Amino acid sequence: MKLLKLLLFFLLLMNLVSCVTDSTKPPNEMEKHKMVEIDSDVEDDFNSALSHLKSEEYDEAILLLEKIIAEEDRVPAPFINLGMAYNKKGDSENAEKYLLKAVNIELTHPVANNQLGLLYRKKGRFNDAKKAYTNALTEHPDYLPVVKNLGILCELYIRDFPCALQQYEHYLNLEPENKTMKIWVSDLSRRVK
Repeated sequence: MKLLKLLLFFLLLMNLVSCVTDSTKPPNEMEKHKMVEIDSDVEDDFNSALSHLKSEEYDEAILLLEKIIAEEDRVPAPFINLGMAYNKKGDSENAEKYLLKAVNIELTHPVANNQLGLLYRKKGRFNDAKKAYTNALTEHPDYLPVVKNLGILCELYIRDFPCALQQYEHYLNLEPENKTMKIWVSDLSRRVK
């Protein structure tokens, strides 16, 4: 029964991260986490935080997520969601702080690194953004949001067109029917060659 509760908790963690962030779930995310026994009260708080995040009640979500990490700091999802909630409130300093804590727990976590990359890109820290995306891609090379965001960073911000084209082509290989990406690849191919 405990194992089932634990698995349900991790599914909720991944659901929260995917609901609040990217539309594509990281591959094999359940396999990446060590088995961590989670208290049922923490689980309840996490479910409440999920509801607040979905309702864009960021202050309430932050309070619950901070309570959760005070009790349980071994999994990255609460830190990621804290980072995203602070980012939604315009507090990039706290957003970065919590996203970095998530990355410290799991260096290549795709959602944490994607969010960190987006935050760094917004701040004009393009080398840091590229490093965050690259960290995620080392173990999650097919995680579409990171592939796309690295391509956008390379094309529009650091003007590395071969890097951008490589990312866009990789994205298109994974999602061959994506019309927008087909246009991006076609346009960039003409400019690179």
